[in-house]
Amino acid sequence: MASTQDDGDKPKSKRLFVNHVDQYHGKNLSKYLSRCVVGASLDEPEEEDDAKSTDSFIPPPKEGCYDIVGTTKEKGPNVATPEYVKELVNFDNKDQLYEFLVECDVIVYDITEDPDQIDEAVWAVSELHSDLDKIEKPKMFILISSVMTWAKSKPLDPDDPEIPFTEDDYRRRKPHPNFKEHISAEKTVIKLGKTNKSKLVTYVVASGLTYGAEEQIFHYLFKSAWHNAPELLCFGNGQNVVPTIHIKDLAAVIQNIADSRPKVRYLIAKDDSNNTLEEIVKCVSGNLGTDKVKTITKEEALLNKEIEQNDFDMLLVNLRMDAVNVKENMRISWVSEAGMVENIQAIVKEYKDTRNLHPLRVCVLGPPASGKSTVIKQLCEHYKLHHIRIKDVIDEAMENLTTTARRADAEDQEEDEGKAQDAQELLDAINEGKESNNGRLEDQYVLRFFRDKLLSMPCQNQGFILDGFPKNIEQAKELFQSEDDEEPEESAKATSYNKLIMPEFVINLKANDDFLKQRIMNLPESEVVNTHNTEEGLVRRLEAYRSANTEEETVLNYFDELEFHPEDIDVTKDSSPMMKDTVEKLKKVIGKARNYGPTPEELEQMRKQEEEAKQKKEAEEKMEKERKEAEEASERKKRQEEWTSRLNEVKREEYELLEAQSIPLRNYLMKHVMPTLTQGLIECCKTRPDDAIDYLAEYLFQQNPQVD
Repeated sequence: MASTQDDGDKPKSKRLFVNHVDQYHGKNLSKYLSRCVVGASLDEPEEEDDAKSTDSFIPPPKEGCYDIVGTTKEKGPNVATPEYVKELVNFDNKDQLYEFLVECDVIVYDITEDPDQIDEAVWAVSELHSDLDKIEKPKMFILISSVMTWAKSKPLDPDDPEIPFTEDDYRRRKPHPNFKEHISAEKTVIKLGKTNKSKLVTYVVASGLTYGAEEQIFHYLFKSAWHNAPELLCFGNGQNVVPTIHIKDLAAVIQNIADSRPKVRYLIAKDDSNNTLEEIVKCVSGNLGTDKVKTITKEEALLNKEIEQNDFDMLLVNLRMDAVNVKENMRISWVSEAGMVENIQAIVKEYKDTRNLHPLRVCVLGPPASGKSTVIKQLCEHYKLHHIRIKDVIDEAMENLTTTARRADAEDQEEDEGKAQDAQELLDAINEGKESNNGRLEDQYVLRFFRDKLLSMPCQNQGFILDGFPKNIEQAKELFQSEDDEEPEESAKATSYNKLIMPEFVINLKANDDFLKQRIMNLPESEVVNTHNTEEGLVRRLEAYRSANTEEETVLNYFDELEFHPEDIDVTKDSSPMMKDTVEKLKKVIGKARNYGPTPEELEQMRKQEEEAKQKKEAEEKMEKERKEAEEASERKKRQEEWTSRLNEVKREEYELLEAQSIPLRNYLMKHVMPTLTQGLIECCKTRPDDAIDYLAEYLFQQNPQVD
């Protein structure tokens, strides 16, 4: 192969196409290859921390790496370009897609996840093949197919079915009935790569079932185990051998092919393991779940909504295969060469890191009756955490010890005989301690039960909230003591603690005694009877709390010295129902949840609640609007009536005023004017002169009493 560097120049990158970079295979292959320097696999392997790292952090790419060009399954203008992709292909038709393909040096098509991609992959390689005369730069086409195209292959030796298949046997392979299109695509790709190898070289990679990162086909196992399912389900008898490969190791195989152009065109990609399905299920259950496995029939398995038919077929495959060319001719820094079972702890860590499924550990402290349990219950529901109360922990531990101890008397329990004997001895020691301690359980056993509980899988998976424990510094030091340092040195004591169970958030609910007593007094009698919250019980518990937590010496100091600074919340200022205000404050302190989020059922329930709340709000707003409109109409009517009444009153007063003002005028006219005027009019009527007005005027002038 030609050198990837010019003399003294920087490494030259290559354009590498990957389909569906937003899906499990495409995403993880692209992430890996975008950090691979072109030709790096041809050199002696160095320390490749980036490739082997299981962290989700993506370091900046080096110079001369593969430039990833890709498509996405999700379409639309809002699809963002992933940071590990150089260029995202948005196309309306295949002609537009082909323009991008022809500009790439290496084209990788994965057909294991989406069967719809089979036709597109065959079309792509056929188009490249038909344009060989026009292509200037040589192209490499890599088809990632599935070992399911071997699923029905006859054993190489009927007398020895454990002889593994190798690449040399690929012409004898027989596919699973649901994977006939895959084998047809494989044959087409191999055939088209034989015409002109200098222009177009093709490869087919038969990939084992992939695992690692956020998980894909085995995700149902990891998710069930993380969610504390009582048992993990194993389909069939579980004795079928499942070929597997870590997704980063598959990416390394693709890198080697792209760098070295191997002579073998058909390659098997799998790790060295030959684990059965039962072994895989058991190791996941033991390292992430309850360590229990339940075998169910294939018919029962098909009813599982978590598993699709395609995945179901793959999980039941029974194939022994040997990836000879990968092991002998490729330089791979294996992430999981020995397989899933051997590397399960690293794989579980990678799964949690990639999906951000880290436990939330919280400790809520405070005086009795300060509302710790009320607040914790709501926080546990919101974050889906485990509520750790002293009584529950002790009761559960004692019940488990009693159950285990009973096995000592049962028959055919040789394996558990040692555990049963140990449990009985511990119970005897606990009972002896109670007799000498007024019936109270000694601290050493309480702390032992707490430590076992916090280290249990459920608490390590989701997390927990400690309810009012530890109560003092001595208990805190003993409970959170590092397991590595049973007797730490004096200088290391301050910083030595068990990181698996140490709370990240320490909450201190503050309240004065008067407030707490008043709160208990306001409780209904039914909630106080037969509890610690009687007046005498509260006073006794408060005295014990205050004596164990003085200003100079308090359990809060222990956390403070370890840089887990307590968050003080004054509950005396919270008058909301069920202390909702305090809960909201703590949600802001703790931050976002670190889990799968709401289930589809919970999302549907939340949607219904939101819809009901919206409808209720709209109904209330409508009623309020109608009420306001009725009030406004009533007010308008009232104002109109008042206005009309006032207007009539004003008119009446004006009329009366005019009447009063007109009386003197009428009297004057009647006395001085009307007698003469009336007589004049009468005379005018009698005489009937031609000019009545002139006659009347002459008459009035003559009859004027003031004229001599």
